[in-house]
Amino acid sequence: MKDINKNIIALGFVSFFTDMASSMITSILPLFVVYVMHQGVDKLGFIVGIATFVSYFFRFIFGYLSDRLQIVKPFVVAGYTISAITKPLLYFSSSWVSVALLRGLERIGKAIRSATKDALISAYSKKGKSGKTFGFHKTMDIAGELTGSIIAFLALFYLGQSEGVFKSIFAFTIIPGILAVIIVAFFVQDVPYGAKRKTQKIDLSQDYHLLPIMLLYFGFTFFIFSDSFFILKAKETGFKMAYIPLLVILLNLTQTLFSYYFGLNIDKFGARRVLLISFIFGIISMALLHFNFIVLAFIALGLYIVGSLNAIRALISNSAVNKGSVYGFLYGGVAISGALGASIIGVIWDKFGQSFAINFSITGLIIISLLFLFTKYSS
Repeated sequence: MKDINKNIIALGFVSFFTDMASSMITSILPLFVVYVMHQGVDKLGFIVGIATFVSYFFRFIFGYLSDRLQIVKPFVVAGYTISAITKPLLYFSSSWVSVALLRGLERIGKAIRSATKDALISAYSKKGKSGKTFGFHKTMDIAGELTGSIIAFLALFYLGQSEGVFKSIFAFTIIPGILAVIIVAFFVQDVPYGAKRKTQKIDLSQDYHLLPIMLLYFGFTFFIFSDSFFILKAKETGFKMAYIPLLVILLNLTQTLFSYYFGLNIDKFGARRVLLISFIFGIISMALLHFNFIVLAFIALGLYIVGSLNAIRALISNSAVNKGSVYGFLYGGVAISGALGASIIGVIWDKFGQSFAINFSITGLIIISLLFLFTKYSS
């Protein structure tokens, strides 16, 4: 950590507390919607789809505005503030529609901050060491998710699985959310632009060489199950509701342990190679889910998530000219592909069963991986 800028370390703690709050929600929200509110899997798919779309689509807008207006930290602070305020409002949810609306509002905060936060991390990264810095940041990110999952597990295990317990967990997220806002507001410096101007011309054609790999990444995002569907599969396989957050803990622990390792290997072997290996882990996770090896499936999913995200972010950091805009495009593409994928898979699961949905996913993932293998990339 001695080579990592103090601003990146501070941002790491911001993500730690923010993702602690987020994981307290995501670890239990699928169970709350399907088994406490008694809504269908298709409704969960719509909730995940709406939240994913809002979270990622608007990142393109704010990533572009960050480059255009040379504004970074104000967007980051505003985004974390919105998320901190809106997460606890799930306490008042009474239907799947209200859950979808509140998740969408909370994800707007993430949309505002994400692309600009990545640009800030990139700005404070040493040349040729972006994999290391993104790996460190992701480690802190996932460590927060791990802590949030542990809190959710302890609450369900010792306090029960009533509606009141679920909603109390939602309300408690206000505490880590406020801590995150305080750190980003007072301990993180703005990006050191070389020249402060009101506007800056953007030539996106300079970054077209990244398009093929990003499109294939979007395709993989479309077909792979979100962790919400992994949670439901675990419940249907026979896991007790109180113990399911332990699987989320395992998912987050896997990412925490391997994030920095993936970052180092990105710098050593290249982002494209690590991304391909991550795709393989994604296919393995779905195959393990199909054969009910739930624990191993969560581990493989964790390896896919942390490896692929670190790789694609580092690839942009090392190769893009208009970083904020390209990060925004990345998240915009994930918005569309992730939202469509979650919604369609939710409907397929509800209408045709979980096995059909899993087979649909695996088939698509294999096709995307083969296309990726034979796609040429020019840096």
